[in-house]
Amino acid sequence: MVIFPIIIVLSAVMYIYYKVAILRTKDGLTQSYFNAKSRICLGLFLFTFGINQYVFYQTKISLFIGILFILLGGMQLVRGTRETKHYRNEWKRLNPAD
Repeated sequence: MVIFPIIIVLSAVMYIYYKVAILRTKDGLTQSYFNAKSRICLGLFLFTFGINQYVFYQTKISLFIGILFILLGGMQLVRGTRETKHYRNEWKRLNPAD
């Protein structure tokens, strides 16, 4: 399965990208939005890493570690998605398109 390492690398790169973007902006709302997007990337990284570990090793210990990573990654994905939706709506409320 070559798809999991590709997703792992891309999500790690995007996580770093959004964390650097937070440092480059001064607006608090934009920083919060980028932080939520980075949380999604972190969640995707953990989720796919957990799946990849079990698929690669297929042992009981890798199953337990994989389940832990999948749970943590899923929690980050859900929280990041909710925060992204919230901050996107907040930005639209503060900057109405005329």
